[in-house]
Amino acid sequence: MTRYALLVRGINVGGKNKIVMTQLRQELTGLGLENVETYINSGNIFFTSTAPKAQLVEKLEVFFEVHYPFIQSFSLLSQEDYEEELNNLPDWWTKDLARKDVLFYTEGLDVAQVIETVESLELVDEVLHFGKLGIFWGKLSEASYSKTAYHKRLLKMPFYRQITIRNAKTFDKISQFLKHKEGDN
Repeated sequence: MTRYALLVRGINVGGKNKIVMTQLRQELTGLGLENVETYINSGNIFFTSTAPKAQLVEKLEVFFEVHYPFIQSFSLLSQEDYEEELNNLPDWWTKDLARKDVLFYTEGLDVAQVIETVESLELVDEVLHFGKLGIFWGKLSEASYSKTAYHKRLLKMPFYRQITIRNAKTFDKISQFLKHKEGDN
């Protein structure tokens, strides 16, 4: 039995693409996923399954296409991969920076192209780490945030609509939910 985090892009944002989490949990349970939980209303879903990841991705793609066609990008992360990522984070990730975000790679994304594009950016008061699951992006100063490549360039990148972003606090919460098993308090 493997524990997964399913991170969905662009739901319940600004009154658009509304999904009721209780209904989504029921629907995913109906797909055969077990111990389905959600965290906040922005597409952080956790479950356990014995199915291989590739089979789950296919099943979720079909499910979203039929029931929620506005969901076109998602990340499916196993607990094992997440913990491996945690063990390989740079020292700066644990420091108190102005802002920290993770740009999670989604299923089917051309990761090499995304990395090449981001590597070409001129950074201003920001640091990057290219992880297995996404790009970890730290902004060093709130005063210079509006000058950073993250702020000025990211939204204009062709891949932007195919990634899903979580802040450092949510990244830590995801880890907690992945470790949670049914019956835990």
